[in-house]
Amino acid sequence: MQERIILGIDPGTTIMGFGLIKVVGKKMHFLQMNELDLKKYDDHYIKLKLIFERTIELIDTHNPDEIAIEAPFFGKNVQSMLKLGRAQGVAMAAGLSREIPITEYLPKKIKMAITGNGNASKEQVAKMLQSNLGLKTLPKNLDATDGLAAAVCHFYNSGRVNVDKSYSGWAAFVKQNSTPSSKGTTVINLRSKK
Repeated sequence: MQERIILGIDPGTTIMGFGLIKVVGKKMHFLQMNELDLKKYDDHYIKLKLIFERTIELIDTHNPDEIAIEAPFFGKNVQSMLKLGRAQGVAMAAGLSREIPITEYLPKKIKMAITGNGNASKEQVAKMLQSNLGLKTLPKNLDATDGLAAAVCHFYNSGRVNVDKSYSGWAAFVKQNSTPSSKGTTVINLRSKK
C-alpha cells in the first residue's frame, strides 16, 4: 500500500504553525502538529533564519513527500504582507532546497476543504480537524492547527488539477514565476497571476 507524508505549514513571523499527516492508501493519520514561537525575537531577519532552519529540521526528521503551505492573505497593511511573504518564501526555499514538491493554498480554500465554509473561523477549522483526526486536545494557539489544516487540505485535493500553485523544485518555481525581460534576464514574479 502506498504511503506518503505531507507537511503543512502556516507561515508567520510571530508564530509559524506546522502539522504532519501520513497517508496510507486513501486514509490519513495524524503524526504531529506544533508551532515555532518567534515572539521573543525583535530582528525580522533572525525570525526568517529560524523559520528556514525549523523547516529544514522538520524535513530532515520526517522526510515529507510533499509540502502544503498557506498562501499569505491580502490585507491592507503592506508591511505585514511583506513580512508574511518573506516568511512563506523562506519556508518554501527550505522545501525547494530539498527538492520536495510544494503546493500553495489560499486560506479560503483550506477552510473550505476542512469545514465546507471558506469563511470558517480558526476555531471551527480546529474543531473539525479534532473530529476528523481523533485529536484528544487542541493547542492553545491555533497556528499549529492551521498548519495541519494545510496538510489535510492537500490530502483532500490530491489528484485534482485545481490546486492554487504547485512547484516540484527550483526550476519549476522559476519557470512558473518568471518572464523574460527585454534585457535578456529573467524576472521572478512573486505576485500570483490572476
